[in-house]
Amino acid sequence: MAKAAASAGSDSAPAGWEADPEEKPPPAARVLLIEDEPGIVDFVRRGLEAEGFTVEAALDGIEGERLALSGSFEAIVLDLMLPGRSGLEILASVRSASPSVPVIVLTARGEISDRVTGLDAGAVDYLVKPFSMAELVARVRAQLRVLAQASASTLHAEGIEVDLLTRRVQRGGRPVVLSTTEFELLVYLLRHHGQVLTREQILGSVWGYQHDPATNVVDVYIGYLRRKLGRRGDPAPIFTMRSVGYRLGSVS
Repeated sequence: MAKAAASAGSDSAPAGWEADPEEKPPPAARVLLIEDEPGIVDFVRRGLEAEGFTVEAALDGIEGERLALSGSFEAIVLDLMLPGRSGLEILASVRSASPSVPVIVLTARGEISDRVTGLDAGAVDYLVKPFSMAELVARVRAQLRVLAQASASTLHAEGIEVDLLTRRVQRGGRPVVLSTTEFELLVYLLRHHGQVLTREQILGSVWGYQHDPATNVVDVYIGYLRRKLGRRGDPAPIFTMRSVGYRLGSVS
């Protein structure tokens, strides 16, 4: 693979690159780096950490995909040529499970056709090796700004998109018409994507009163949501956790 713009020779930031003191990422911003070249991993990790990011790295495609689908990262920097599983395969999985997570491709494949393929597959940006660390940091920051602005008014998960301002709902680009209560229930599930929620939690947060053991209103409205969000061969991603409650997320 092509080398990065500078080598990783110490524990300090990469040579020839200075952190911008005026602009820092959010304190909790976590970036997943999926790259099989140890030198590049070290270079990118030190550069991003110098700017305040928390970085976790995977050296192969299989582990990279597992981490990418964990929902623990605000952004992903992804090589395309990986052992175990290709970057394009990982990109497809991420786009399906977490369409709002920005994926920046970082690769030696610099042909126009490669760029088009990567962007069409769902990458939000495409950077070719050798690269500037300052440019990579700037591109990660830019994508996090876009994400922060969008997340203020929209929710995305499992192919479901909710606009909190217009109260419009789509799944896979298909409009879904919901009642007021169904909408509030879906928003609550989306805000707790991947978490197991008890019936008591859902009832108190959506309906605003304490749990009544005799009511099955939560189960009834979960059924309404499933029917409206689901399609033949593509059920709604709302799973029953036996004796506990419900979880909106991917199959685990």
